[in-house]
Order: sequence, then structure tokens, then C-alpha cells
Amino acid sequence: MFIENFKVEEWFNKYEKDAVYDLADTCVDSLTLNELLEIAGGKEIYLNEIFSKKLNYGDIHGSLRLRNAISSLYANQTLENITITHGAIGANQLVIMSLINPGDKVVSVVPAYQQHYSIPKSFGADVHLYFLKEENNWLPDLEELANLAGSDTKMICINNPNNPTGAVIPDEMLSEIANIARKSGAYILCDEVYRGLNHCGNPFSVSIADIYENGISTGSMSKTFSLAGLRLGWIAAGIGVIKQVNHHREYNTISVGMIDDYFASLAIENKDKIIKRNLDKIKTGKEILLNWASSEPKITVVPPNGGTTVFARYNLPVSSAELCKNLQSETGVMILPGETMELDGYLRIGYANNFERLKTALNIFSKWLRKM
Repeated sequence: MFIENFKVEEWFNKYEKDAVYDLADTCVDSLTLNELLEIAGGKEIYLNEIFSKKLNYGDIHGSLRLRNAISSLYANQTLENITITHGAIGANQLVIMSLINPGDKVVSVVPAYQQHYSIPKSFGADVHLYFLKEENNWLPDLEELANLAGSDTKMICINNPNNPTGAVIPDEMLSEIANIARKSGAYILCDEVYRGLNHCGNPFSVSIADIYENGISTGSMSKTFSLAGLRLGWIAAGIGVIKQVNHHREYNTISVGMIDDYFASLAIENKDKIIKRNLDKIKTGKEILLNWASSEPKITVVPPNGGTTVFARYNLPVSSAELCKNLQSETGVMILPGETMELDGYLRIGYANNFERLKTALNIFSKWLRKM
């Protein structure tokens, strides 16, 4: 089976190891296990529980504790609506593998994670890309999306909050997207890995799984909970979808690690503390980034409303890949080129890690831009 090169991941594989200043990172400053246990309290009790565990397969579809914890993140989902996966990357792949067949029409909103369009394309699906526009603050034009989806679409793939733009789809707009999907009974796969990191108001956007009967939410511990090293994600959907997914899941997952399951449960049970920590960090980093962008004449940024990244437009006669290659080779500053997310002329910049290094890297980038 042919599948296109995964541009974002291959860029990271090639360049991240040599980066001195990594502005391509999308995680909030990752937690150590010590920090997680301190947040949860009762460190010695938790350590005793961990060291007494037998390292067997554990609960195949995820422990009751973990699935109950995840269901608490939703308004209308129970543990029967949840299955556990190897990260959101495993969740997205399982959903598409389980529900999409050759010839099915798939509409994928971009920029977003390449899985959403390259995986169905590799299966022989009829994939249509819908490009978000900066002039619309990176939000979909509902009339355009409806015209593209029509009445014959099998799945619409979206990402909310959006990576790389930081746009957050308002609740009423999400309901309208559900109405568009209802015309064909299409599934909506909503990658919600940044859900819980809205910058204003309720940090949790409404989930597509809670408002649409064919809505499928994928999430993970990587972004909102700063625990990417657990490699643990999930799918929340109707029981019929979960049954189909679990049928395919037996071929590639069996179970996630029981220690990962344990730590993920602990983190979600302490979500308020972790999310407050992360939103405080995001607020600091966002202020640094936006102040820099406002004083940098060659950079334009739509302020993000969620997540940990911005999609910055630059005014230079050079491709984004060439810009990022030259910038890193000459200064050590790593930024992700928009080309890897299908939109040249843009750069994805992360701002939720190590603020002194962020300031230094942005200052270096500005000096480098003045030479261009």
C-alpha cells in the first residue's frame, strides 16, 4: 500500500536532533513523573501501587478507571463510548481504517494533521481538501464547506482547536458543521488533542461527540496534559463506531501499557490543576510571541484562541522549507515550514516551552530576518 511521506514527522526526524532552539515544539512544558505525583498528592501511596503491579497486558480496551476518567471530559459519553489507543495518532488511524473504504468521499480541513487526508487517500478514498484562510481568522466558511461536502460525503475531518493556527471553532459553528454532515449522514472525525487549552472562558470546547450522533472525538495525553511520553490516546464515539473500531484495533493494539494507563488516569483525575498550570504557561508564551510579532515587520500573525502554536505569515521571496533550513543551519533556531502542512508562505511557531529560550530564539530570528 502506497502512502505519501508524512511531511511534519519527517521534518522533525531530520532536523529536531540538531536544533539549539526548538520553536517547532507543540507541547506545553512536559511534566516529570515527580511533578505529576506531586500534583496528585500522596506520592508514596502512588509509588507503592505502581511497584506492586504485575506487568501483564492489563485491561484490553483500557481500564475502567481510565475510561471513566476520560468520559468525565465529555457531556454525554460513558465508558462504553471510549476506547484507548496508542496516542491520538493511533486513534485517528483506527477511525479512518475502520470506517473508510475505497471510493468513499472524504473532506479534510487543512492545515491540520496529515493523517486526516493521506491515510484515506492511501486506501483509495476520494479525498477533497478544504483550505482554511487567514482572512477568515482560520475558521471555515460554512457555505464553502457545505458546497464541497455536498450530499455524498462519508467523512469530514476537522481539528479543534486547530494545529497550527490556534483557531477555535465556536460552539454554534461546530453545530452548523454537524448540520452539513447530516445531509449525507457523514461521520465527523474531530481531532481534539488541544481540547482543554482554550485561552478564554471554558478551556474545553464543546466536543463533536457530544453534539452530533456521528461525531467522533480523538484525544490524547500529549498536549492538554503535558504527558506526550505516555503515548496514550482515545476515541470517544457512539457505541456502534466503538465496536467497529475495536474490531480493527485487535489487529494493531491489543492493549496500551498498564503503567501508561495508570498515569493517564491519575492526570485526568487532577485535570483542573494540570490545565491551570498549562494555561498559565500558554498565556506567558503567547504574550511573548505576540509582542515579538507586532514589532517584526516581515511577520503577520492572527492571534490564537487555543492550543500552543501560531501560523505566522512571512513576507520574503523564499519557500518556507528553504527559509527554515537556512535559519536552522545558520542560527540553530528550528521552526516548522508551512509546506509540511500544505500551505507555503507560513511558519508554525510553538510558544509554550522555556520562555527565556523562546525570547532568545525570537530575537535571533529577528536579527536573521533583517539580513534577508
